[in-house]
Formats: sequence, C-alpha cells, structure tokens
Amino acid sequence: MESPHKGKTGIRRLINATRYSLAGFAEAVRNEDAFRQELILVALASPIALWLGDNGIERALLLGSLFMVLIVELLNSAVEATVDRISLENHRLAKRAKDIGSAAVMLSLINAGVIWLLVLIG
Repeated sequence: MESPHKGKTGIRRLINATRYSLAGFAEAVRNEDAFRQELILVALASPIALWLGDNGIERALLLGSLFMVLIVELLNSAVEATVDRISLENHRLAKRAKDIGSAAVMLSLINAGVIWLLVLIG
C-alpha cells in the first residue's frame, strides 16, 4: 500500500517533506549515539575547514566530506531501525545488513580523513 502522502504536490509536498526531514534529523539526534558524536565532530571541524581551506574548492571538499559522514550515518541508522522493526532475533541477514551499514560509515570516515589529509598537505 502506498503512502497517503505520495499524492501531495507543489508547496504542500515541500512543506511535508521538510517537516519529515526535520523530524528524522531530531530522531537521529535523540536516539543515535554515533550520530550525535559525528554531529559534534562536524560542528567542531566545520569552522576549521572554512579556516584551513585556501579556496572554495578546498573548503567544499573539507565540508562535503564531513557532511557525507552524517549522511551515511543517517542511512545506516535507517537500515538498523528497519532491521530491528522486522525482528530483534539474531539472524545472519540482519547481521549482514547492519555490518554493511557500519562498513559504509567506516568508509565515509576514512574518505573524510583522506580528503582532509590531501587538502592539508597540498
């Protein structure tokens, strides 16, 4: 069954989408420890990125890599919540899904580190 909100168009759809996005962000802040930790990292590192970047491209790379970590963590949290909603029993496919999501977060953190290193050593 499709969502009853799928039929919304125009400004109503934009308002609903914004409200749902903000609700999802608030849920992540409230319930996801890793997201809160990464959000603090982004809050602390963003001004440093703006200061260290010599031009717009460097600043965009530094900031973009930080925001990519948050995006991947949100997607990982969504996968974990979905898996937990289906069942809390230990199952190899549930473990696989959660481990793959965790690997994506780890790769996004490595990516951010490599980008920062490359930009800073110039």
